[in-house]
Amino acid sequence: MNGYAMYATTPQQEEGKDDLVERHVVLVKRIAYHLVSRLPPSVQVDDLIQSGMIGLLEAARNYNPNQGASFETYAGIRIRGAMLDEIRRSDWTPRSVHRKVRMVAEAVREIENEKGRDARDNEVAEALGLSLEEYHQILKDAVGCRVFSFDDPGVLGEDHEQLLPSGDDGPLDLLQTEDFKRSLAEAIASLPERERLVMSLYYDDELNLREIGEILGVSESRVCQIHGQALVRLRARITDRFGGSGFRE
Repeated sequence: MNGYAMYATTPQQEEGKDDLVERHVVLVKRIAYHLVSRLPPSVQVDDLIQSGMIGLLEAARNYNPNQGASFETYAGIRIRGAMLDEIRRSDWTPRSVHRKVRMVAEAVREIENEKGRDARDNEVAEALGLSLEEYHQILKDAVGCRVFSFDDPGVLGEDHEQLLPSGDDGPLDLLQTEDFKRSLAEAIASLPERERLVMSLYYDDELNLREIGEILGVSESRVCQIHGQALVRLRARITDRFGGSGFRE
């Protein structure tokens, strides 16, 4: 197919695409409000809707019914992806938060290597010279920008690329990436039971913190702490696994 044929469309085709977009605007809004319920107040739902509309337009332009998936399924993936791309581009988390999370993860890593068990809140706080209240606030801050699936390495922090293989996706790089994913799955499975449950409810079932709190019978604030502790513990264990040579420093 030549370049012209790829881009040329008939008026009937354009009309069909416009109809698809018009009928699925409500899908954009539904996904946007679902995401924003899990984000800090600084994130505006209108920004997500705007990005989602771009994803919907791209979906209408590229959809091929012969591929088997319904348009709503295909568009939902593109809409959500466009919104997440926008969130990544406009990371609202201060760099100071990322630095504190790295600091806590390092303390967790050292304690767990020394003790041979899960690090406890009071041990980490003491190692860092923090009160429990200060430590728990860092954990809450760690949760603030984490809305992605664990298929997205960004869940571990802004500098997650330090943990990923360098190069141009050669055979060794691809093997290392698969090793990373496998190690991440193992690290999630090794989390304390309550942390593992919170991660499953949040990332797999896509519940917000309030809904998880209702299931566990604890406050939303406590769920936020558990979630943050799980993220920090994962970061510590993954960094411990991939902290050597062959990965970006």
